[in-house]
Amino acid sequence: MDTILYLDCQTGISGDMAVAALLDLGADRAALDAALASLRLDGFKIEIGRAKKSGLDCCDFHVALDATHANHDHDMAWLYGHGKEVPHAHPHHHDGAHAHPLGEDHHAHHSAHSHEHRGMPEIREILGRATLTDRAREMALRTFEILARAEAKAHGTAVDDVHFHEVGAVDSIVDIVAAATCLDNLGVRRVAVPVLCEGHGTVRCQHGILPVPVPAVANVAAEAGLPLRITDLEGERVTPTGAAFAAAIRTEAALPPAFRITKVGLGAGKRAYERPSVLRAMLVEEVDSSLGRTAPETVAKMECELDDATGEELGFAMERMLAAGALEVDYAPVFMKKNRPGWRLTLLCRPGEEERFAELVLSETPTLGVRWTRMTRRTLARGSVSTMTPWGELSVKTAEAPDGAGTKLHAEYEEAARTARKANVPLRAVTRAAERGVIDFPRLYAR
Repeated sequence: MDTILYLDCQTGISGDMAVAALLDLGADRAALDAALASLRLDGFKIEIGRAKKSGLDCCDFHVALDATHANHDHDMAWLYGHGKEVPHAHPHHHDGAHAHPLGEDHHAHHSAHSHEHRGMPEIREILGRATLTDRAREMALRTFEILARAEAKAHGTAVDDVHFHEVGAVDSIVDIVAAATCLDNLGVRRVAVPVLCEGHGTVRCQHGILPVPVPAVANVAAEAGLPLRITDLEGERVTPTGAAFAAAIRTEAALPPAFRITKVGLGAGKRAYERPSVLRAMLVEEVDSSLGRTAPETVAKMECELDDATGEELGFAMERMLAAGALEVDYAPVFMKKNRPGWRLTLLCRPGEEERFAELVLSETPTLGVRWTRMTRRTLARGSVSTMTPWGELSVKTAEAPDGAGTKLHAEYEEAARTARKANVPLRAVTRAAERGVIDFPRLYAR
């Protein structure tokens, strides 16, 4: 069963958000460190931590620049175009990608800031000498080439004449290589990006104040066929690097009709917007029913009756059977011969495991025999997600109900019980908060 990476760009996408979300999905930090060290670029270090966005625990990936490479990325009034021009400054978006063609004033401009101006030949040289996997190198190069074409179109020049400023800067190179390395490390080949949600207004770059979406983003979306949706949120939500990376890795325009979520990663944006930017990345597996149900499967049902087992023996036997991999175990009161009260022990297991579980039932209970039969069952597609509560992060089991009837939620008992004991609060308060967190999560992205 293929795993699909779903990028949920309801509040935008940028290079650092993509890296953070992929790290949160489980991309290997050691592989990332090795790849970035092999770039042999000065002026930066990476910082990886956690950040709270609307109460959600997100991964935060930050490229910390030295004084020579610093920018105005987090001065929101300045970025929106409301602040004053900064003399001789050449600001850029963190993981942004605005470039300029070679012109009459290029020599003086390039002499003062040669460390930040790189064209495609320099980018290819950097990627060529780096110790990257073939796939990571190819994805990073494809991202740069998409950006080069977008900028060339915006400026009316040839791709080879485009000299990058922002995308050639250290932080943008790091973002692109880091994102490609993390995706390759996860081993995912299919990527679904249904839509990019962008803000509105203006943003400042090297060329001055530009409308949102900036020309590079608009050109990337046009070339790649990436749908854009303009929201009522002010500011740039989709950076050129974010759009180009999405275009470079996208293989699917839509999610499967029904799927099972296996893991969720949250990548934090940096800018102080009215509504926080969070890139949600999900690893999903397609299920073979449009109703969200799995295909019918065969299971073995094993039973026996007990009239001389204590409650302690029954509880211990159930514990052992579940630990051994039983799908389900339960016991219910029955009346046996001569109206003796007893218990019926029922166990479900996979076909072919009957003999192993028969031995376990015969050894752990007083019964003299066990019977079994095979039957067919159908289950709902199940998954597990993490959500934040006032007492920390908790896991919630999910199952998609048929015919679009909604999602069934159930907080993981052991985690909820530990949390309730530690915080000295009712168990029900913890489970309800966890389940409510899953229900409310999509509302963060509502227009």
